Amino acid sequence: MKKYFEMLSQCPLFDGIDQSALNSLIKCMDGKTSSVPKGNPVFLEGSPARFVGIVLSGTLQVVREDYYGNRSILTILQPGELFAEAFSFARLETMPVSVFAVKDSEVLLLDCRRILTTCSNSCHFHTLLMKNLLQGMAQKNLALSQKIRYMSRKTTKEKLMVFLYDQAKQHGTTEFVIPYDRQALADYLGVERSAMSAEISILKKSGQIDTKGAWFCINQNYIEQ
Repeated sequence: MKKYFEMLSQCPLFDGIDQSALNSLIKCMDGKTSSVPKGNPVFLEGSPARFVGIVLSGTLQVVREDYYGNRSILTILQPGELFAEAFSFARLETMPVSVFAVKDSEVLLLDCRRILTTCSNSCHFHTLLMKNLLQGMAQKNLALSQKIRYMSRKTTKEKLMVFLYDQAKQHGTTEFVIPYDRQALADYLGVERSAMSAEISILKKSGQIDTKGAWFCINQNYIEQ
């Protein structure tokens, strides 16, 4: 666990907390680590909504399935990022989403009840943790608003291009690598993969974009229009 302390000290949840204090803090939160092989779940929909998770290594996907089994990727999680906190602190009995490992991953699970309740040791970290959690959830609400903006576009091309323009802005360059493969990108945007692939081919042939795998490059002339 100590090998992850440097990374955890950069995690927004532990902002303002010295690295030397992490060991006692994690014990106070009844923290447990878990290794999750690629393709396996950290949580499945219907699991108890009790833990706040932190990605220690690997990559996770947060997935929601509708009644008909159609899958939508809500977000991709990288090392240092939190997950499940909104569901745990909303006091839901069960998880409304599933979380899967995209790569072999390791996660840290903290008992949300230990965060909400002052421990017998009068741990002074609780107030700071709550502040950090509120800030983190506010940032995730902004990210959700961004996804809603993509999905509100009428056509697959519009959804794709607005997403790519935002990626270019985020990276500060017209050439960038996105955190999704083709199927994951289609799931994230809420479109059929075949329709999205067809649009990508058309855009590439027209010279509006270039792409290979997760790498994209937008023609500067189209951004300026």
